[in-house]
Amino acid sequence: MATGKVKWFNGEKGFGFIEQDGGGPDVFVHFSAISGSGYRNLEENQAVEFNVTQGPKGPQAEDVRGL
Repeated sequence: MATGKVKWFNGEKGFGFIEQDGGGPDVFVHFSAISGSGYRNLEENQAVEFNVTQGPKGPQAEDVRGL
């Protein structure tokens, strides 16, 4: 699993980007990729771990979990 910090996340729109530890392109994250139930949100600068997949517009996060 990759690790990083949330660069920004818009809870109203349900998406944002994660800055990967060690560099590399920012990773798109959709609220549906956040592990858990109920209201799923991420906070700016929150440390997370995630899997990276190739989405239609670039790297995309899956199985996102806070650390």
